[in-house]
This record gives sequence, structure tokens and C-alpha cells, in this order.
Amino acid sequence: MKNYKFTVVFDKDEDGRILAICPSLQGCYTEGDTLEEAEKLIEDAMRLHIEDRIENGELIYEELISKEVNVTA
Repeated sequence: MKNYKFTVVFDKDEDGRILAICPSLQGCYTEGDTLEEAEKLIEDAMRLHIEDRIENGELIYEELISKEVNVTA
């Protein structure tokens, strides 16, 4: 088994739920009532996402870098 490392972004929606998104794994996201729950759920979602890609012979792209970008609008 290979160990993968990806950035996860956590946001809070208008209802106070925590959204967890892994930008490098397209379509891999979840939500929870707490940060701890969202973190556990996104780890499970990421593992299943990666296992599915491997099973289907799809590539898993690894991150090169993550960086905060400030934008004024």
C-alpha cells in the first residue's frame, strides 16, 4: 500500500456545518457537524476515492505545492 498526502480545505457553511474538500481528488468532499467529524469523514472519503481510482486503473495525481493566494475584490 502507498501512503498519499493531500491538502484538505475546511469551510463552514451558512448552517454552521463544516465542509471538507480535497481539491486534488476531483469530486472528493464531505461535511460534518464538527471539525473532528468532517476530518474523519474526509479521510474515509479520500481512501475510498483513491481505492476506486486504483481499481479502475486511473491515475492519482500528487500535489506539487499548496499555497494561499490573497485576492482583493
